[in-house]
Amino acid sequence: MQLGDTLIIAASGLKAENARLRVVAENIANADSTGRSPEELPYRRKEVIFRNVLDRSLGAETVQVSGPVQDTSPFNKKYAPYHPAADAQGYVLMPNVSTIMEMADMRESRRAYEANLNVVDVTRSMLQRTISILQA
Repeated sequence: MQLGDTLIIAASGLKAENARLRVVAENIANADSTGRSPEELPYRRKEVIFRNVLDRSLGAETVQVSGPVQDTSPFNKKYAPYHPAADAQGYVLMPNVSTIMEMADMRESRRAYEANLNVVDVTRSMLQRTISILQA
């Protein structure tokens, strides 16, 4: 494996974590998005699934996103009898989004993003040193 291959692998990690951060931000933004009527469902949390893909030209595995998938966990109920989406008993279906979990996912994704960015920085520095040695 060459140093340039390391950049490609780290870039795939950056791209995957970027997609994850976007989905986390969408989940947080819609944490209170209910339906407009009792029949309409609220926002359903999304998750990003990563998978390893063998890149034969590199001889190494890279990470790819299998697209966002919906979380099938049950919705929460909140008693709000005057809400337009309240059922006959006065309960409103709330999104299955936990902002605490989303913040934890965001923190984990940020750390993984930073780690991949550090790999890019170190690889770039090594390439620059190699070029300066070759020029001497």
